[in-house]
Amino acid sequence: MGQKLKLKDIEESIKDLDINSALERLYSFPSEFTIQKELTIPLKRLIERVEKRKVAYDRELERFEKMCCFEKEYRLKGFQSIAGTDEAGRGPLAGPVVAAAVILPEGIFIEKLNDSKKLSAKQRDTLFEIIKEKAICYGIGIVDEKCIDEINILNASKQAMEQAVEALKYRPHMLLIDAVRLENVTMEQYSIIKGDALSISIAAASIIAKVTRDRIIEKEDLIYPQYGFSKHKGYGTEEHINAIKKFGICPIHRRSFINKAWLYKDI
Repeated sequence: MGQKLKLKDIEESIKDLDINSALERLYSFPSEFTIQKELTIPLKRLIERVEKRKVAYDRELERFEKMCCFEKEYRLKGFQSIAGTDEAGRGPLAGPVVAAAVILPEGIFIEKLNDSKKLSAKQRDTLFEIIKEKAICYGIGIVDEKCIDEINILNASKQAMEQAVEALKYRPHMLLIDAVRLENVTMEQYSIIKGDALSISIAAASIIAKVTRDRIIEKEDLIYPQYGFSKHKGYGTEEHINAIKKFGICPIHRRSFINKAWLYKDI
């Protein structure tokens, strides 16, 4: 006589398994429940749900593998340690530009890892912790709004990325960069247009940079609540522009950005 279990017992038995092991376990159950006809339909529905998750998982794995193409290419060329670097905060009217550099281990799979702009805030926060845990190392560079005003945003972005690379615990053999080239970095480097969507290393760096910057701006919101920084993170939204018109600029605003903006005429 087959073992008499409840559906919740089956669900409990697979909850900590990876998707492939979970399906293998579920496929083994029907023979045990031949005399429990009341479980036939619920079990079938559970298997169908997990099979759909398996299809989604395989699709995600395929997408992720495509994002590993640059890392695989350069490892085949002999560059075993590869870092990706990216920045967050080029466009805002306030706050620093923040960059990150990340070295991920070979063969890693991080589900949903992608360009930070394609993720929700909740997804970024979750991935932020996963990347920090699984990365070989990561570094962060921050260039404030005063320096941005002095040297311009492009140079400030490069400076932040150089700081992030310098902050890495281990020196990489190859650096993958989103869109620019770093003149002050002596290691081998390769610039990839829209690299945060094409390279797992750059995507990981984009998430670390974005979440770090957002948290910096959220702290500034406690000091300057009238601007709504926690909502727009310093970008030129209608709410932000209206606040500048009403209250003027505060110490973390980029004066070079606002002086050039159309809104300056009305302040």
